[in-house]
Amino acid sequence: MDTSGFLDWLKASLSSSENRARRRIIRFLNPDDDKLFLKALQAERPRNRSLRGVRRLGIIRAYSCPVPAGEPPLSFGSSIAWEEDSLVSMHAVPKRTAVRSATEQGIPWGVRRIRAPEAWSRTTGYKVKVGVIDTGVDFEHPDLRHSLQRGINLLQRTMLPQDDNGHGTHIAGTIAAANRLEGMIGVAPRASIYPIKAFDYNGTAYVSDIILGIDWCVRNRMDVVNMSFGMSNRSKSLLSAVNNAYQSGVLIVASSGNDGKRGEIDYPARYSQTIAVGATNRQGKIASFTNRCGGIDIYAPGEKVSSCWPRNNRKTMSGTSMATSHVTGAVALLLGLKPGLTPDQIKSVIKRSWRPLKNAKAPRTTGELDVRRMLQAADKL
Repeated sequence: MDTSGFLDWLKASLSSSENRARRRIIRFLNPDDDKLFLKALQAERPRNRSLRGVRRLGIIRAYSCPVPAGEPPLSFGSSIAWEEDSLVSMHAVPKRTAVRSATEQGIPWGVRRIRAPEAWSRTTGYKVKVGVIDTGVDFEHPDLRHSLQRGINLLQRTMLPQDDNGHGTHIAGTIAAANRLEGMIGVAPRASIYPIKAFDYNGTAYVSDIILGIDWCVRNRMDVVNMSFGMSNRSKSLLSAVNNAYQSGVLIVASSGNDGKRGEIDYPARYSQTIAVGATNRQGKIASFTNRCGGIDIYAPGEKVSSCWPRNNRKTMSGTSMATSHVTGAVALLLGLKPGLTPDQIKSVIKRSWRPLKNAKAPRTTGELDVRRMLQAADKL
C-alpha cells in the first residue's frame, strides 16, 4: 500500500472546513503498512496541526481520527479497515439520588451480601492491582486515600485522573474503600486502585479512549480491570483490545447494561473474554433494570448501592455498574489469595461457585456471587 499517499489524503481531508465531529478507527491490514504509516505520521505531525487529532492505538495497531469528508479512495480500500469510533456510556441508572455526608459507616449491604467479610481473615486483596477505566476518582476522599495509586488521565495527560462526574469514585469505593473508623469498607480493602480516566464529566467516552485505557492496563500489568459501561453495537477494534488483554493475563470485568433487555447484553460484556455481570437486589432477585441472557457469567448486588462520592460524600446508586464493582473486588480477593491465576481459571472459579438466584425463572446456568464459595472452589485448584 502507498502509505505516504494515504497520509497525504488524510491531511487534505482533515484540513478541510467540513464538519469532523465524528471519529473513526483505521486499521492497516498489513503490519508493514502500519509501521510505514506510523513513521510517516510521527515525522509529519510536528509540522501539521490537523494531524494532532490522530491518535495511535498501539495495542491493536490502529488509529483514531476525526472523520474526513466522504470515504477513502478505492485504491486504499483493500488495505485498511474502517469502523465508527462510537460513544460509550456509563452503566448507572440515570435517576439521581440524594448525596449524603459521610456519616453512615461500616460495611454496605452489597459487600455483606456477597459474604466478602468472611474472606478477610484469609485475603484482603493485598498487592492486587485493579485498573478502573471510568471517570477518574476523588483523590481526597478519606475512604479511598489508602487504596489509590496515581493511574492516568487519558483526556489530559499532565493532570491527575480526578473525578468530575462521581461514577468512578462510586465504583472505586465498592471495590476497595478502607476507612473502618469513620467511613465504609469495600470488598477488597487492601487492593490497589489505579484510576484510568477515559470518560468525561458527562460520563461518555469514545471506543478509542477505552482501547487506550486497556492498553495502559496491559502495559502497567494490572491484575484485573473494571469496565462499568457499554454499548449496543459491536466493535472489532474493542474486541481486539479485550482479547489482547485476556491473552496477556489481564482479566476484564464488564457490566451487562441497564435497559432491562432479555436475551441480549451490551458490549464489551458480550465478548466471551470478559466476565459479564448482571445486577441483583437485596433479596437476591434479578434487578428489573438489568440486561440478561445466557451470556451473563455472574450476578451481584446492583440496586440501591451506597458508596463513595466526591467531596467526602456518600451516594446511593443503582445499575449493573455497581454490580460489576462487587465482582471486581471479589476477583481482587481471589488473586490476593491465589496470585498468578489466569483469566480462564478466575472465570471458571466464579462460574463454579455461584449461589442460586431467588425466584429465577430462567435456566439456572448462573447465579449470584458468593465470595466464600468462590474461595472454597479456588482451594481445589
